[in-house]
Amino acid sequence: MERKAIAVWSGNGKEGKGHLTTQSKVLDETNYSYKSRFEDGKGTNPEELIAAAHAGCFTMKLTFNLQEAGYTADTLETSGSLTFEDGKVVSSNLKLTAKVDGIKEDEFSKLAKDAEENCPISLLLDTKINLDYTLNK
Repeated sequence: MERKAIAVWSGNGKEGKGHLTTQSKVLDETNYSYKSRFEDGKGTNPEELIAAAHAGCFTMKLTFNLQEAGYTADTLETSGSLTFEDGKVVSSNLKLTAKVDGIKEDEFSKLAKDAEENCPISLLLDTKINLDYTLNK
């Protein structure tokens, strides 16, 4: 399997602008720029997209871990954020709120930790990963 995306940029780094298009067209010439990356400009940025990818990947991996252990989640809601300092991503932060009937805290913790460490995006990132979760019964 191969997934593709295209980035197009025109101009210099600070005043230029670009757009991103994904194979699925979920992003279709979606704007990004210096302002959307480092200020509050309109559009997306690479860090926002990585945060979304990490939250989605982790959540799906946890879903499969739960299924393998005999559970089905009522809900898993994960927010992702990246901490970006001095031109480098220094951490990826996942915050999960989960409702899974019948699971004990220690078993859920083990399955969540495995998802944190082994989802494909976690394996790709060369940074500290922080997971904070709440398990609602």
